[in-house]
Amino acid sequence: MNTSLAVGELRSLCLAAFAAAGIPASVAETVVEALLDAELDGISSHGLSRLPFYADQAMSGKVRANAVPVTTNPAPGVVLVDACNGFAFPAINAGLDAAFARVAEQGICSLGVRRSHHCGVLGHFVAKIAAHGLIGLAFANTPAAMAPWGGRRRVFGTNPLAFGCPRDCGEPVVIDLSLSVVARGKVMLARQHGEKLPPGWALDVDGRETTDPDAALAGTMTPLGGAKGVALAMMVEMLAATLTGSSHASEASSLFDAHGPPPNLGQFFLLIDPKPFNPAFLSRVEALCNDVLSQENTRLPGMRRQQERRARLRAGLSIPVGLLAELRRRADASSPGKGFPEHEQGDEQARAQCVHRVDAEQSVQAVCQQRAKGRAHIRQQGIGHEQ
Repeated sequence: MNTSLAVGELRSLCLAAFAAAGIPASVAETVVEALLDAELDGISSHGLSRLPFYADQAMSGKVRANAVPVTTNPAPGVVLVDACNGFAFPAINAGLDAAFARVAEQGICSLGVRRSHHCGVLGHFVAKIAAHGLIGLAFANTPAAMAPWGGRRRVFGTNPLAFGCPRDCGEPVVIDLSLSVVARGKVMLARQHGEKLPPGWALDVDGRETTDPDAALAGTMTPLGGAKGVALAMMVEMLAATLTGSSHASEASSLFDAHGPPPNLGQFFLLIDPKPFNPAFLSRVEALCNDVLSQENTRLPGMRRQQERRARLRAGLSIPVGLLAELRRRADASSPGKGFPEHEQGDEQARAQCVHRVDAEQSVQAVCQQRAKGRAHIRQQGIGHEQ
């Protein structure tokens, strides 16, 4: 059974629940907005159902709620953010702010985020990029949920990818998809609601199709498009995790409990200014969109979510009564989570370690660059002697 609440009421409730868990207000506001945006878009698997997991992980220290992201520019077209095992949303926002400045100067910029956490709806970030008149590509790895094609052991996450493109008329085109048939969060929701899964969503530990959420969570998710989906999941893993220095999916801890070390996930973004490539880009985008929409029963990617959002902003959000009761219980807590004050000093130490680690990496890069220049100088001298 569901009940409806106004968005503002739910926002206040969620902020109170995070405050009771000891999460700083500035961080809580960023995370709550991301969860509410997911609910408004009709993606409840990435919405308020995640709040209990986030709060418990903050209290246990699995996610460092007080972490302050460290942003560096190791190369002219590269922005690198160390999330310091904090929430993903503040880290990605900090990285995008830095990347927007870079892309304005040189037309293209890449952004990597490491030691990160669950990043919610990836499409929201490319929509933000597109709102700046830029093309956005985004990739994120998640804890292991899919087996290699022909295998049974989980190696890859559901590894979403997203694409955002600005339009001259209308809201951006946003393509956002996980590389499993459905996101794993939908299986968790079905388990919470006592529902069976539709056929084709998941496999059990023996590689057989299952409609049992518990068997699915113990087994693997069905890849989107068979072997092609698994191949794309490997590509996303290399970009989001290997390239950024984050944990591979099989090394990451669960997002659905408060035990173990931080998940250390990664995200990778590419921002492109289309104008240097084609000054007529936006008009050509409109021509393509109009060609699609000229046919009956068609829509552009992202349109359904936009319609869902407008409807929910008018009518309020419908959430399960059990989830509402859980949010209220957490919001009514009279004091921060047990042990959280001890984390504050640890978070300051963690930030100092982040800065020290980044400084050390930059020093190594500087040494490598100096050595490379020295080798080039020696080669030039050698060539000169030969001539």
